[in-house]
Amino acid sequence: MSEMAEPNTVEMLEHLLDGPLRLLDPQEREIFRLRYEQYVGDVIRPLRGLYGQRDDFANCLYKFLDSVARAYAGRPRDMALLDLKRAFEPDWFQKSDMIGYVAYAERLAGTLRGVDEHIDYLKELGVRYLHLMPLLKPRPGNNDGGYAVMDYRQVRSELGSMADLRWLAQALRQEGISLCIDLVLNHTAKEHRWAEEARAGNKSYQDYYIMFPDREMPDQYEKTLPEIFPDFAPGNFTYYEEFDRWVWTTFNEFQWDLNYRNPAVFGEILEIMLYLANQGVEVLRLDAVAFMWKRLGTDSQNQPEVHWILQAFRALTRIAAPALLFKAEAIVAPDRLIPYLGRGAATNKECELAYNNSFMVLLWSTLATQKADLMTYSIQQMPETPSGATWITYVRGHDDIGWAVTDENAAAVGLSGSLHRAFLSDFYSGRFEGTFARGATFQYNPKTGDRRISGSLASLAGLETALAQQDRHLVELAVDRILLLHNFILAFGGIPVLYMGDELGLRNDQSYQEEPELADDNRWMHRPYMDWEVAERRHDWQSIEGRIYQGLQKLIATRRRLHAFHAEAATYAVWTHNIHVAGLIRMSPRGRLLILGNFSADSQAVPTQRLQELGFGGELVDHLLQQSRDGWQDLQLAPYQALWLQKRSDPLIEPTQE
Repeated sequence: MSEMAEPNTVEMLEHLLDGPLRLLDPQEREIFRLRYEQYVGDVIRPLRGLYGQRDDFANCLYKFLDSVARAYAGRPRDMALLDLKRAFEPDWFQKSDMIGYVAYAERLAGTLRGVDEHIDYLKELGVRYLHLMPLLKPRPGNNDGGYAVMDYRQVRSELGSMADLRWLAQALRQEGISLCIDLVLNHTAKEHRWAEEARAGNKSYQDYYIMFPDREMPDQYEKTLPEIFPDFAPGNFTYYEEFDRWVWTTFNEFQWDLNYRNPAVFGEILEIMLYLANQGVEVLRLDAVAFMWKRLGTDSQNQPEVHWILQAFRALTRIAAPALLFKAEAIVAPDRLIPYLGRGAATNKECELAYNNSFMVLLWSTLATQKADLMTYSIQQMPETPSGATWITYVRGHDDIGWAVTDENAAAVGLSGSLHRAFLSDFYSGRFEGTFARGATFQYNPKTGDRRISGSLASLAGLETALAQQDRHLVELAVDRILLLHNFILAFGGIPVLYMGDELGLRNDQSYQEEPELADDNRWMHRPYMDWEVAERRHDWQSIEGRIYQGLQKLIATRRRLHAFHAEAATYAVWTHNIHVAGLIRMSPRGRLLILGNFSADSQAVPTQRLQELGFGGELVDHLLQQSRDGWQDLQLAPYQALWLQKRSDPLIEPTQE
C-alpha cells in the first residue's frame, strides 16, 4: 500500500484474512470478520485524531491491525471461549456478586504458585476479582514499588515466570475469579531495552521517549507542571550527561515518560496488551494514564489525546480479545474522571472501570468530622456514569490518601477547602487532639500545603490506638468504623475492592524501615505481609479478627443476593435530616434500596417524616439484620451502624426476605 493512501478498511481486512489469519478455520475467520466490522470505525476515529496528519497513517493503521490479527490467531482456546461467554454476559463485571481483592503476590503468598494455595480463602470471603499488584519485571533496586518496568513480557523472577502467571490465571478462572494486573502506560524504567537503545544514541529509540537537547523547553513546561513526589523526586526532567539529553521523568529519575506522538510507541504497547491478554489476564489496570500526553502551558494531564489513545487501545483489543477489560488509574476529580469511562461518541468505548477516588476521600472525611454534609453534597455533584461501565470503590489502596476535596464543594457546606484538607491531614497523622487515627504524613508539599497520608485501614480507623490503650469499648468502636466504611463501598455501586489484610484488621507495619530500598517511603507501612496465623483466628467471633472478618463476610453475602446492587442501578446521595447520618438510594428496575450510615460515635435517628418523603414509609426490611423495621417511626441507629432498607411491599424484594 502507498504511504499516502487513505485507510481502506475492506482492503485491510482481506490482507489480514489472507495473511496472519489464513490458517484459521472458516468459522474463526468469520468471527474475526464480524468483530473487525463492528469495531474498525471505533479504531479509526481516535487514531485519526492522534496520527491522521501523518503521511504514513494508513500504514500505521495496518500495522496495528496486523498485531491484532496475529494476537487473535494465537489466542488460547480457553480464552477464545471466554470471549464468547462474555459476549453473552456483557454485564458480568457489574453484577452484585462482583467483589474484588488487591494484594502484592509476594506479600500474600510469596510466589505466583503460592497464591493458588489461598484461592479457597478468597472464595470463602466471596472474591471474584483478584488484583495482584505490579508483578512484571521491574528495574533492580528502587523501582517505585514495581512501577518502573524493565520488561513487560517477564514476571519478577522471585515470583515465578510468565508460565506461572498463565497457570495461575487459569486456576483462578476455573474458580470464577478474574485476574487483574498492572500495566504502566506512561513510562518505562530507564533500564528497559528501548531506553538502553536511546542511551546508546539510537535516534529511533530516542523518539520513544520525550527528551530535549537543552533546558529551553523543559523550563517552559515546568512553569505549569506540578511535582508528583516533591520530597524525593522534585521537578519533571532529568539530565543525562552520557548522551547529553534532558529526559521527561514525571515520577522518578529512573522512570522515563513515553512519547505517544510516535505511533511506534502506541504499536509497542498495543502488542504488550494483547500478549498479556493471551496469558489469561482479564483486567489491565492502566497505570498513570492521565499523564500520557504532554501539552505546553498545561499540567500535561487529562489531555484529549489521552482519551483517544485509550479509545483506540480499547477498540483494537476488542477485536482480538473482547474478554479483556480496562481499568483506568486516573486519580482526578469526578468531572475529569467520567471521560475515562467514555462520553459522547466514546460512551462505553473507553475504559470499563475506574477508581472512584473522590468517594474514598469523602468516606474518610465524613468519619473524621462525624458529619455527612460534605459527602452528600459532593456525591450529588458527580456526573452519571455510562451504562456499560462502573466504579471501583475502595476504602483505601496501596497508595497514600490525598485529600481531593474541592474548594467549591467545601464552600457549599460552609467549609474552607484548604483548612479542611489541613484538618484531615492533622487528624489522620495523629496530630489532632483527641483523634483515634494513627497514620503518617506522606509527601508534604510546602508550595501547596498538601500533606498526603499513609496508614492501614485499621490504624486510621482507630484500632491501633484502642489496642494500645487496652480499651475494649474503643476497640468495638474501631471495629464498627471498619465495617461501616466497608458497608458504604459495598453499597455505593460498581466493584468494591478490599485491600489485603483489611478483612482481618491488620495494622501499620513498621518493619519496612529495616529494608533500605523501602525505608524512605512510608507507604510501605500499610502494605504489610499477610499474617496467616492471624487469619486462622477469622472463625473465632470472640477475636478482633473474627469480628471484622465475619462481619465483612456477612455484608458481602448480603450484597451478593441483592440484585438491586447491580451496577446499572443509579446511586443517589440524599439528605437524611440528620447531619451525622449519610444516606444513599440505589434505584433501578431490579429494586429500590435505602442505605443509611451513622458516622458518629453517638446514637442517631432519622425522622419518619424524612423516610416518608424518600418513599420509605411503612414496613421496611433491614437486609443486614434480617428483620423488619417500622418506617412510620423515627429510625434509630447505633454508633457507626449501617442499615440496608427496602420496602416490604416492594414487588421485587427477594423471596428469602418474605
